[in-house]
Amino acid sequence: MPIALFTVKSPKNDSTIHISQAIQELLKTQHLKPRFDEANVVASWERLVGKAIAKRTKRIYVRNTVLFVELQSPSMKQDLGYHKGHMLELFRKEFGDGVVTQIVFM
Repeated sequence: MPIALFTVKSPKNDSTIHISQAIQELLKTQHLKPRFDEANVVASWERLVGKAIAKRTKRIYVRNTVLFVELQSPSMKQDLGYHKGHMLELFRKEFGDGVVTQIVFM
């Protein structure tokens, strides 16, 4: 069992839950989880693809589980198009299924 710095009483019963679980439940009940996941994907872009690609990225955003990436050069757009499947797999491993289902390079 993970060690929790903070614990929160579960509203459903009298047991104690881990703070990360409480935050996840809050995001889900307030319907904020999709927006939180989108922001997390954008914030993690450089870490996942590397500095070289991140420096050549003009804009990145997620809409309806589709990741839109605007790049500086057409050649980079073409090169990354060949690795789209690998990149999708990276995002699935990092964020789970359903957060990013498709990537569009612009």
